[in-house]
Amino acid sequence: MDSKALRKALVPLALAQFICSFAGSNMNVMINDISSDLDTTVHGVQLAITIFLLVMAALMIPGGKLTDRYGRKRCLTAGLAVYGVGAVLSALAPGLPVLVLGNSIFEGVGTALLIPPVYILATMLFSGVTARARAFGAINGMAGIGAATGPLIGGLITTALSWRVAFLFQALVIVVIFVLSRRYVRDPGPPDPARPFDVRGAVLSSTGLVLVVSGVLAADDNLWLMAGLLVAGSLTLVWFFHSVRAKERAGVEPLLSTALFRSRTSNLGLVTQNVQWLVLMGISFVVSAYLQVVRGYNAIQTGLILTAATVGVLLASLLAERLAERHTQRSLVLTGFAVTVAGIGLFLALLAISPQVWTFLPGLFLIGLGIGAMLTPSVNVVQSSFPDALQGEISGLSRSVSNLGSSLGAAIAGTILVAGITRTPERSYALALIVLAVIALGGVVAAAFLPRTRPSPVR
Repeated sequence: MDSKALRKALVPLALAQFICSFAGSNMNVMINDISSDLDTTVHGVQLAITIFLLVMAALMIPGGKLTDRYGRKRCLTAGLAVYGVGAVLSALAPGLPVLVLGNSIFEGVGTALLIPPVYILATMLFSGVTARARAFGAINGMAGIGAATGPLIGGLITTALSWRVAFLFQALVIVVIFVLSRRYVRDPGPPDPARPFDVRGAVLSSTGLVLVVSGVLAADDNLWLMAGLLVAGSLTLVWFFHSVRAKERAGVEPLLSTALFRSRTSNLGLVTQNVQWLVLMGISFVVSAYLQVVRGYNAIQTGLILTAATVGVLLASLLAERLAERHTQRSLVLTGFAVTVAGIGLFLALLAISPQVWTFLPGLFLIGLGIGAMLTPSVNVVQSSFPDALQGEISGLSRSVSNLGSSLGAAIAGTILVAGITRTPERSYALALIVLAVIALGGVVAAAFLPRTRPSPVR
């Protein structure tokens, strides 16, 4: 494909990542409207949000593996169809159960099917660090913009029309992506219908991830339940990896090759991806809740304030290719985490000085700038560590790790807010941000061990 055709193919791929990230954050500003309209609780709507993120994380690895058997473009199309049905169901939901079915299940499954092909196709169509930085910069930039503008766009639609129209907006974007992908995206490699699919591995990996995140969510209700779920989830994942090793020794292809974990660079990159999305979704959750619950701002006011982070993400994404030419992936990830931590500190410091609206903006801008600066290099580090034959598996693993981070971010932040740790409820928001800053410092440590030069792909 020539450069013009590649640019056209990149548009639907980037839009697909945008709408999935948008779906993960836009409901944050619609919590009160949805709970009131559906005669349910705020906790019920928050649970629907968390289940959506959890379904994505749990099914991303199987979704990535299916691309090898049925083809990248076919899985992309199937994911778009399932997601579109979920968006329409959510818009028509008469109560919370149907909303969970449409948003949490259908949209979650659709996302797990369509996102791995996005990254596989980008990796296979674009070659070289700089070219992939351009592609991943566009895709991850739209991911960050989707997550950051979700509250703004969702707030505008909810305030002017209805929260239901926000889901119809998602369905409309899905139709646009479907048309563009059919026209401009081609699969660079044929599918392999004879490729085996590890059903037991898919069940074990998904169950383990669900149990682990459910354990985090149970922290504010019952510590014994939390411990039990975490232990059960950990044992299930150990069982999954034991199953993988057994299949490989028997010469049978497992769901996830152990070769994916032989690259120290990729492993560190996966850690940074997980932490980035954990921090991004955690901050979005905490700040959105604070603005609505404590400050009493409506959906559109909340979205407008969070636009400061969107601007930071967009600016960093636009500079992704240029930054990749001048700096190593390691230095970009390190700097991104450092700027994000500084942004959290500035946000808390200014908020303590003055209650005025402007005090939110500098810190949020720095947070967006920092996260936007490291999204692309982290993905580039991981995807470029493997040859084309392993792109289906590593893409699924990479997106699962990132979405698991999103789930944990919302779960950890939500747990701190309702756990009653602080003397006054308002201080819980500051505590949640401090915890997220400490986690981001863990990302700094992981990034410090990344190599200063690009590693050779694992064979």
